[in-house]
Amino acid sequence: MRGWTVVGGGITGLRAALALAKVADVTLVTKEGASESNTHYAQGGIAVAMGGAEDVELHGQDTIQAGDGLVFERAARLLVEEGPARIEELLAWGTNFDRERNGEGDLMRTREGAHSLPRILHANGDATGREIGRALLERVKHEPRIHLHERVTTRELVVSDGRVIGVHALDAANGPLTFAGSGVLLASGGAGQVYSDTTNPGVATGDGIAMAYRVGAEVSDMEFYQFHPTALSVPGAPRFLLSEALRGEGAWLRNHRGERFMERYHPLAELAPRDIVARAIMREGIGERLGETLPVYLDMRHITGKDLHARFPGISARLSEYGFDLSKDLIPIRPAAHYLMGGVRTDLHGRTNVPGLFAAGEVACTGVHGANRLASNSLLEGLVFGVRAAEAMLQDGLRAETPIAAEKDAAAVRGSASAELDANRVSALRERLRGLMWLHAGLLRDQAGLSTIRSELNAMRHELPADTTRENAEMCNLHTVAELIVASALARKESRGAHARTDFPQHNPGQAKHSRMAQGHVDFIDFT
Repeated sequence: MRGWTVVGGGITGLRAALALAKVADVTLVTKEGASESNTHYAQGGIAVAMGGAEDVELHGQDTIQAGDGLVFERAARLLVEEGPARIEELLAWGTNFDRERNGEGDLMRTREGAHSLPRILHANGDATGREIGRALLERVKHEPRIHLHERVTTRELVVSDGRVIGVHALDAANGPLTFAGSGVLLASGGAGQVYSDTTNPGVATGDGIAMAYRVGAEVSDMEFYQFHPTALSVPGAPRFLLSEALRGEGAWLRNHRGERFMERYHPLAELAPRDIVARAIMREGIGERLGETLPVYLDMRHITGKDLHARFPGISARLSEYGFDLSKDLIPIRPAAHYLMGGVRTDLHGRTNVPGLFAAGEVACTGVHGANRLASNSLLEGLVFGVRAAEAMLQDGLRAETPIAAEKDAAAVRGSASAELDANRVSALRERLRGLMWLHAGLLRDQAGLSTIRSELNAMRHELPADTTRENAEMCNLHTVAELIVASALARKESRGAHARTDFPQHNPGQAKHSRMAQGHVDFIDFT
């Protein structure tokens, strides 16, 4: 069996690499240290139906309901049915999920928005992703067939005779490299850095989506970007995530007048689906005068009988840096870009339309989230579909003959005549793109704003730098991702889930399908 390249060191890439290493050599490439990924920042928990058949059925129903008419039901069934086995593996591998009765009882389960019952597992209160990543990375580092390459930026996919066989990359220490083998699994995560306000770490620049699209891979549902309702809103501070679990524990949302307002927007109030909560917060924060913004707050002051600092140690510590106490203060919040429901279109085994190229996790689109992801389904998705992709890759690899290698990168430099842009100009270009995306392709969209940013992106194409550095490559990838989001948002003339068009505020039954984009053209299809 020949070797494989896995791009991404989050939950999906780590779990897939472990599955592949049972049979094949694996080159695991991460852009930062292996612990720096969206997985590491996942506070809220992992949703899994550990309560038997009825719990599994309800988890599937909740996933479908949250997806606003677009969840591919076969994908959702696989997610909820295979999830418990993946969690049992984590437990066997030493993952320390929180338990009742001082850590000695049953697994602690909590409830989050749009879940019909408590099924969210946590670790260390609000550090679930970090603990899962720790357990998986520990196993990866002891697996001799996995060769970990940290601080490596992938630039382009390597294609030979119509098949993806590897990646061209930039190693922070050793310069250009090429990793080649039987094929590639993209597990590179999302693209939150395409927006000025995001909960995502700096590595989330949509590299996998952009690279896949450039070699002919189809993308789907790129218009559906989920904005987390509650990120810390303090001038000069990053948009630190305030977990869904806070509302699961009873937190209220209040407007500038001190009023609870979510009852006006949804029967589940603060536990409504994320897209509804995020837009409600945005509307409550719009003042009467043009450009005026009003504060919106998260409030836990009414909660008694719980040690909020022990339940949410990481959040409490971070808030204290800015002078806030969960149990005593109103916490200023605003939405921020959080999770991309769309991505590289795959089947239920991670296969794309390009031979040798697989994708899983947030970089991929199986249709499992529809138009709006159910809270805490993302970590479970990485486990379930990471394993499924690895199993398909091993079957596919029986037909692949290219040997694994690491060599100097002979790929041509991609970019425009602006190759000599200095770092400051690239940074300014990046911030301009992110600001335009937030303004015109964020929570609320319309034809005029989307057309404006499409024109801006077209003009910006001539300013893109050559991708000879990490920062330059990220800029090029963010531009590609922005174009995909805007084109898909223009094509979907309705409001559904995370995609809200003020000029088309209702569902359009004719577009109750998944968008698909390839070679600049958008159409709508059913997943099968």
